[in-house]
Amino acid sequence: MYLLDAVNLKVNYKLKRHSFSERRSTLRAVDGVNLRINHGQTVALVGESGCGKSSVARAILGIIETTEGEIFFEGTDLAALDKNERKQVWRQMQVVSQDPVSALNPRLSVGRAIGEPMQISGFPERKIENRTRDLMKMVGLNPDLFGRLPQALSGGQRQRVVIARALTMSPKLVVCDEPVSALDVSIQSQILNLLARLQKELGLSYLFISHDLSVVRHISDMVKVMYLGVIIEEGPTADIFAKSCHPYTQALISAIPIPDPDRRKTYKEPVIRGELPNAIEPPKGCPYVSRCTIAESQCASKRPPLVEIDPNHFIRCHVRSQH
Repeated sequence: MYLLDAVNLKVNYKLKRHSFSERRSTLRAVDGVNLRINHGQTVALVGESGCGKSSVARAILGIIETTEGEIFFEGTDLAALDKNERKQVWRQMQVVSQDPVSALNPRLSVGRAIGEPMQISGFPERKIENRTRDLMKMVGLNPDLFGRLPQALSGGQRQRVVIARALTMSPKLVVCDEPVSALDVSIQSQILNLLARLQKELGLSYLFISHDLSVVRHISDMVKVMYLGVIIEEGPTADIFAKSCHPYTQALISAIPIPDPDRRKTYKEPVIRGELPNAIEPPKGCPYVSRCTIAESQCASKRPPLVEIDPNHFIRCHVRSQH
């Protein structure tokens, strides 16, 4: 049984075409995404800004409503639960956001910020303080920072506070939404190592959202590449990096910087042409057709299915799935 199983997830937003018009159009932010996460597993959701990654996360966390689809948590259909029962399930799902500055109340001390979920749940004050100090040690924060305000901390320390806060209610799933994108490269490595250690010690599962494949390479077990609301390639992390097939995935991988100036790439790098299409009026066929360098006539009129090309390795491409 999966920890999380989201089936045919769809999220639409109703938008006005013009500020003075009553006509409304539909933005298909998520268009039929399937997402499964096992206990203790990290699944990465990767793609450009605006591709629908965060909408998937918000739908799973119950922040926004789904247009279609089902979400199961440990086999339980969330739609079949009443409001209070869903709250109990969502308590087992926590989030580590991109910007620790906006995630923390500047008026609350570090200790109060971490312990606030327990306070809301009615825990005794003494238990809250002890648990908070234990969590601070667990994430590598000096307990002496208990009374400090967030603005007195470094970016890395603030993100550790956010992680500690996410662990307060002993969750099973943590949604990491671009958790290191606002940090320096050296601090990114420390936070990623911390997340990996916590997963091992606590048995956590992660949904790791990022636009940076070089980041997810070192922490994920599975990678799902998302483009314009759909999954265009997915598979084990090693397979995605060793034998990616979709031209979009290949372009993302080729864009990863190589830190060694003496090292040269010997192949022609794929190029992502143009801008991301308008999600309100997406292409009729393959979502990537307007930017693809290998597109054929059928790509413009027929949406490709998600085809398994290797064990657990799927691709949505008319051209590459035939080879």
